[in-house]
Amino acid sequence: MSAELAILVPVLRRPQNVRPLLESIRATTPGARVLFIADPGDTAEHAAIAAEGAEMLIVKGNYAKKINRGIAATDEPLIFQGADDIRFKPGWLEAAKAKLGPGIGVVGTNDLNSKRVMAGTHADHALITREYAEVGTIDDPTKTLHEAYPHEYVDDEFIETAISRDAFVAAPDSIVEHLHPHSGKAEVDELYSKAGRRMLIGRQIYRWRRRKWAKKR
Repeated sequence: MSAELAILVPVLRRPQNVRPLLESIRATTPGARVLFIADPGDTAEHAAIAAEGAEMLIVKGNYAKKINRGIAATDEPLIFQGADDIRFKPGWLEAAKAKLGPGIGVVGTNDLNSKRVMAGTHADHALITREYAEVGTIDDPTKTLHEAYPHEYVDDEFIETAISRDAFVAAPDSIVEHLHPHSGKAEVDELYSKAGRRMLIGRQIYRWRRRKWAKKR
């Protein structure tokens, strides 16, 4: 693998996930640049990242802000919008890259978790070309993800906007497994337990903003 790919990993208070995530990356995509994006003051997370000799960026903010800052801090032509509760499977990058072509800037990977993702209509984690990332959201060319979402629904806006631009395709053979409590692959922790409240806020933002890209279909 070459340094054509930057894997961006926003993290928050899950230091136990650093090593297993890196092991899956090293086994499947050894040439990728991995950038952890951590909150200031998250000392246990910082220590776990440092112990692995991994690269880290400090950003105070939510998932979208961390991804946006990570995009600005890298220059690789391909970007993966990651997380610390995913595991990369052999051949994932080759399968995703095979879907790239004229006009396609977002390739959804298969998380083996969400029904929408496995049906090919959505993606929680995607391979993104830098060219597409620099187009921005539907109303802000300076940001790839809209930063108002606490967490949930930011991916809905991102993928639906890409679909409205005819720039999205799913790669079912590109397996990046999401180890989420919904599928019994992780225990519910403090962050997962707060998803309900975040979703109420995120859903309202999504419903208000959806008219911006839906009318362009």
